[in-house]
Amino acid sequence: MKSLDAPTRELVSLATVIAIGVESAIEARCRTSLATGVPPIWVEELLLQSVLMLGWPRTLNAAAIWRRVSGPTPAPGEDGTDYSMAADWLERGEVVCRMVYGANYERLRQNVRAMHPSLEAWMLVEGYGRTLGRPGLDLARRELCVIAQVAVQGAERQLHSHLRGALNAGAEPSAVAEALEIVRPLLGRPEEELMTTLWNRIRA
Repeated sequence: MKSLDAPTRELVSLATVIAIGVESAIEARCRTSLATGVPPIWVEELLLQSVLMLGWPRTLNAAAIWRRVSGPTPAPGEDGTDYSMAADWLERGEVVCRMVYGANYERLRQNVRAMHPSLEAWMLVEGYGRTLGRPGLDLARRELCVIAQVAVQGAERQLHSHLRGALNAGAEPSAVAEALEIVRPLLGRPEEELMTTLWNRIRA
């Protein structure tokens, strides 16, 4: 992905306002997403992965707004309730996590395991396997949305990791830079300075 098409720009914008949490802004972006041809499945997947980055309150509020704007819930495809797939989610999670973290994958697992072994398991199975590895939205676009949401929070380590992760997932530096410019006007000064510093460090 060398540059962002219009639907991807709208998706990143929506990810950003979901993280900020202002309901009127979320509704406006949901309506713009529909009007400009963002595939509804992309929004559905963004909402599901937002649980990982933002927690249930922000996600449920945004999902309620999207449902009101977009209409009835579509067929879920892979609905994530069949826990007999846990081994498959683990395998898929390992693949996706390794793609995002590249050479830092083993160190990530070691560090998270040291915090708590359950966190490592949940990260791989629930985070990368059951959620980020789902069909419906490609990994590069998922990572650009993650960048937007962790940038809003000023989450330094996660932002640094996922800036690299977007590149590892196939987004060109020019595409990542475009995504950052979408997010920038909505950040506070500390968050903007952090984002700029980390991106400059990665690009150096």
